Amino acid sequence: MEKKYWWLRPVLAVPLAFSTLLTLLSAFVNIYLFYLEALLLICVTMYVLFKLRRFQQDMYAFLSYLSDNLTLTRRESMEVIPFPMIVADQNGEITWYNRMCKDDVFLGEDQFGMPVSDIVAGADPADPSKSQGRGIRYKNKLYTVHVTSILSEDGTPLSIYFLVDDTTLKKYMFEYKESRPSVGIVVIDNYQEIMQDAKESEKAQTIGQLETIIENYMAEGSCLLRRLDRDRFLIVAEERQLRKMIERRFDILDQVRQVSLSDNVPSTLSIGIGQGASTLQESEKMARQALEMALGRGGDQVAIKSANGFAFYGGTSKGVEKRTKVKTRIMASALSELIGTAENVLIMGHQFADLDCLGSAVGMYKAVKQMGKPAAIVLNRQRNLAFSLYNRLAQNGYADAFVEPDLAIDLIGKKTLLLVVDTHLPHILESREVYNACKTVAVIDHHRKMVGHIDNAVIFYHEPYASSASEMVTELVQYFGDNVKIGKIEAEALLSGIMLDTKNFVMKTGVRTFEAAAYLRKQGADTVEVRKLFSNSMDDYQKKTRLVASAEVYRGCAIASGEYSEDIKLIAPQAADELLGINDVMASFVMYEYEGGVSFSARSMGLMNVQVVMESLGGGGHMTMAGAQLTDIGMEAARQKLLQAIDQYFEQRPPEKEK
Repeated sequence: MEKKYWWLRPVLAVPLAFSTLLTLLSAFVNIYLFYLEALLLICVTMYVLFKLRRFQQDMYAFLSYLSDNLTLTRRESMEVIPFPMIVADQNGEITWYNRMCKDDVFLGEDQFGMPVSDIVAGADPADPSKSQGRGIRYKNKLYTVHVTSILSEDGTPLSIYFLVDDTTLKKYMFEYKESRPSVGIVVIDNYQEIMQDAKESEKAQTIGQLETIIENYMAEGSCLLRRLDRDRFLIVAEERQLRKMIERRFDILDQVRQVSLSDNVPSTLSIGIGQGASTLQESEKMARQALEMALGRGGDQVAIKSANGFAFYGGTSKGVEKRTKVKTRIMASALSELIGTAENVLIMGHQFADLDCLGSAVGMYKAVKQMGKPAAIVLNRQRNLAFSLYNRLAQNGYADAFVEPDLAIDLIGKKTLLLVVDTHLPHILESREVYNACKTVAVIDHHRKMVGHIDNAVIFYHEPYASSASEMVTELVQYFGDNVKIGKIEAEALLSGIMLDTKNFVMKTGVRTFEAAAYLRKQGADTVEVRKLFSNSMDDYQKKTRLVASAEVYRGCAIASGEYSEDIKLIAPQAADELLGINDVMASFVMYEYEGGVSFSARSMGLMNVQVVMESLGGGGHMTMAGAQLTDIGMEAARQKLLQAIDQYFEQRPPEKEK
């Protein structure tokens, strides 16, 4: 007990020592004064020691009283309980503990009168039940606390804490979690391009460099690595190893990007990992799904699928165009067969259809009609961003080709085929009801794949390297057979879609984009007529100018905001495009009020992945073109969320340096 009151010793010892020193010094001044002070000092010291002794006796008596409140029978029964046990009063002071607690927990030390919170961290005397099931660490051991309350003989509330020593169990549990295996699949994105375009001497050197980087990286993390194919590897990593890779944000992507081909095109990797699966088979299945998602988002990134969904790392480089059209030919053949077995075909895009959405829908409509099948385009005539194209189509024989979403339900039968163009997300379709009613669905889209995509499509033609859905449809039409030929009006609709998404062949334009445009020009597309589809009224031009003038630059991003107007969804993307012409601006974000919330239109020149920024706000899109919408929020709060998303982007993905 004495050591429990060690704090009293300096309180008493310091004044006594000081008094003794003064008494000794007084001997040099006056010997009689010394004798008097010495006598007084002895009397005071004896009195203090006497009172301290009485204090200790009183404390022992108090603790004994509290302990006696536990009946003899109750104490004896608690002594034989095979768990360390502590009894505390309503003030949280320890009044009793059993022998096992003293020997195993306190290691023989006396703990009477100590606060129970010193042992059970965070224990609340007012509500002991808060400690129920809590894990604690005490003297290098781990315990799980269980609490119950009782009343003493005189009605005083007492709390009993049972300590279950599960140090070994938790050690094994920790090791079990840390050693859980995760299966991953690694793919060299542009392996085919390396094999096709590189010199024979460069092929072996480039592939050798890539394999060395992969082998060294996985060996550094003690991961199992096995080759599955020429461009594909299987990895198995423990949870502790995977966590280190995540902390390093999979810097293997940066290492691989340093290996360039002869035409200075960087090599890239895509990795899919299944984390937290109950079996290796399930983990491998999740890894394949994650890899599909990574490739669908343009490659050069890692996708991890777990019970909480998908997590993405990387994705900072531009997608490399696939130069082979084998996939297009296969998809065209499969679509032809699917259309041939359908009774009728409905073609539908996303809400607020733009030129690319409507243009690709018109291209597929013409092809389906020439295959001899009834077809209709599901379009909300009042809520779209392609009024100029719609009016031109209506004046050229397409007035009956369109059907409102609520009327399209009546056209759906058991063998109706729904063709979804320019989107792969069910929640932004022109009509969710039409989608749910159709049993057979096919998707044609170029946007980077997002979580929650359409997963019941019979054909999912997804090409994130394409510039637009109109480019993809233009290629498909050429492989549908000799009976399928598009006319001048369809060619201009498709060309307008390509020009919209490429910003007049500036952004995301590849060889196949120009080939598609050349084919459309051959089919009679008039570029002057197409350019007229992009014309604005003077009022729209002034609104766009005001939006651009309101912009501020933050970390290389131009941010503009505007109020709601009927044509704001059309003006905002144009303003975002204009802002990219400002020096030192990597990306632009235009935000505007819409339907009780705030919408965003984001653009970049390729130095910044705006899709990642918009995804953090619940949106998506492309690396150079994306959008998002927040509901039930004001402009200032939405602006702060945007700034946080930009900060988060730069913390995780530093911008690419312009070469």
